[in-house]
Amino acid sequence: MNTNAQQVQEPRRVGLVGVGLMGSGIAQNIVKHGHKLTILDHPGNQPVGALLAAGATAVSDVTALAAEVDVLILCVTGTPQVEAVMLGEKGALTSLRSGTVVIDCSTAVPDSTTKVAQAVQAKGGKFLDAPMTRTAKEAAEGRLNLLVGGDAEVLASCLPLLRCFAENITHVGGIGAGHAMKLLHNFVSLGTVALLCEAAACAERAGVAPDVFVDVLAKGGGNGVALERVKPKLLTGSTDSLKFSMANAKKDLGYYNDMAQQSSASHGIAQAVEKLLTHGIDTFGPDRMVLDLVEALKK
Repeated sequence: MNTNAQQVQEPRRVGLVGVGLMGSGIAQNIVKHGHKLTILDHPGNQPVGALLAAGATAVSDVTALAAEVDVLILCVTGTPQVEAVMLGEKGALTSLRSGTVVIDCSTAVPDSTTKVAQAVQAKGGKFLDAPMTRTAKEAAEGRLNLLVGGDAEVLASCLPLLRCFAENITHVGGIGAGHAMKLLHNFVSLGTVALLCEAAACAERAGVAPDVFVDVLAKGGGNGVALERVKPKLLTGSTDSLKFSMANAKKDLGYYNDMAQQSSASHGIAQAVEKLLTHGIDTFGPDRMVLDLVEALKK
């Protein structure tokens, strides 16, 4: 079910944990649409001066945040951070009010998602996993894609809020299905980028010019979104078309491989992609962009 219907709803009290590259855009659009937003003050946040000037407030601990909101949105790095925020000794569950909806927009392991959701429900709350695709640019524009797992009625009640920052919202199944679909998506998208980076490195050794490499693929079976993201790196050296670190990519591929292994699914290609990313990190460090695999694979 693809949910594109517009709905009207009174402003809600929203809490957001994780005002990073993606969360910053989400926060801006929530405030823009008139909701009362409270964010968790954290060193990893992007600059929040403009956000606070627009009407958002900040608190210093997650228990205070959870105690005052109707909807709690998580946009953190991964499973360990989600579990710390929700299940930690001073986590959100200690003060979560009955009826609060927790929406996890992070990339996480589905098995952990189920555990966190059950803990939320035991406190009388509701849970959706709603990981994102697209980039920080679309987050700022309010044009993210959300892949939602959870109860359809809970999703319907949250649609007006989600529409503040998402263009396409797809209900993919029950709790955990959103995070599973995100891992599938990232394996395909990052795997294709990694394949192109490896081919580009080989092309240079074979004496094929980067512009010729790009042009031939664009006119044939190699054309697509992944090539458009790799192309600026090959032609100008810019990584702005895919601002995604090798560390984050390796994390996502690791989650995918864990999910595949737990279900006894084949994942040999995914293991190879994770190995390429490990090589890139060993070469340049964790903070270099995925597109820098091209240089790493030349060494």
